[in-house]
Amino acid sequence: MKRREFIAIAGAAAAWPLAAHAQQPAMPVVGLLHGASQEPFVANVAAFKQGLSQTGYIDGHNVTIEYRWANGRYDQLPELAADLVRRRVAVIATPGNAPAALAAKEATTTIPIVFGVGEDAVKMGLVASLAQPGGNATGFNFFANEIDAKRLGLMHEVLPKAKRFAILVNPANTGAGNRFLQSQQLS
Repeated sequence: MKRREFIAIAGAAAAWPLAAHAQQPAMPVVGLLHGASQEPFVANVAAFKQGLSQTGYIDGHNVTIEYRWANGRYDQLPELAADLVRRRVAVIATPGNAPAALAAKEATTTIPIVFGVGEDAVKMGLVASLAQPGGNATGFNFFANEIDAKRLGLMHEVLPKAKRFAILVNPANTGAGNRFLQSQQLS
């Protein structure tokens, strides 16, 4: 074998892994957007990662997860959602946080949004209907309003002489206060 043939073959062999690596598709990115801080949701994030792995997606291996936490500052959610859109995530997950779901919906009409909310997703404007959500948002509804009314009723049964109950909510969470205002009023 001549020197030039050897250099050509060796050069091609050395460049082949680089070319193969360059042709690999980019790793999909999942955006997780939440209005709270991360600390109380460590177990939920672990369950989220486990659910992804059960479908073949392993964080850092064949998918990347970008977390955006508002730390209770709900006014930051629109910018955090916009940041995920600029990052070109494949999907935005907003588990258990209606303000985050609304911010994501405002930020994009093309990136799929998967939400979990306690409020009525149709009344909130997240979806057209539960059966046929339409658009780019889908998810599940906890129907917390109905549960909250039941909780107030149970509290009244336990404390029948009580005339008022106090409820602490984050005033920046647009859905939290409304849930209880819509719940049954006790006499």
